[in-house]
Amino acid sequence: MKIERFEDLIVWQLSDQLQKEIFEFTSHPPASRDFKYCDQIRDSIRSAKRNAAEGFGRYYPKEFARFLRITEGSLQETKNHLQDGLKQQYLSAECHERLKRLCLRAMKANVRLIAYLRTAKAPEPFSNRKNRKNRKNPENPENPENPEHLEPLENPENPN
Repeated sequence: MKIERFEDLIVWQLSDQLQKEIFEFTSHPPASRDFKYCDQIRDSIRSAKRNAAEGFGRYYPKEFARFLRITEGSLQETKNHLQDGLKQQYLSAECHERLKRLCLRAMKANVRLIAYLRTAKAPEPFSNRKNRKNRKNPENPENPENPEHLEPLENPENPN
């Protein structure tokens, strides 16, 4: 499977699904009456998605992995809030179990992506090896050493 945008990341997709379900249960009483709880759990799952997306936008695997470690922390925080919600009876045991499993799946996808990034090689920035070799070709018009590429010098003494 080719990943071309952050929405293709499994960790992002699972976090997005978890966010929708969290927003659903926190929009109804009794959870909706606890504004601080709602803000915290919503922010923690948003943070997971945000950091996965921002990490994807980074050019190098090490940077991406650093943002995924922040994603891991946000998913752990979300899992903690789900546990608090169960204790406060903001969600049923069944709902809690379903959301916890979804959170754990996102965490597993995140860990696997981090493991992959540890072995991934950083791409060369803004270059294509084939084009670089081609530039050295004396027949290539983009080669600065190609005489055809050089513009004629103007002779200030002779305006013609």
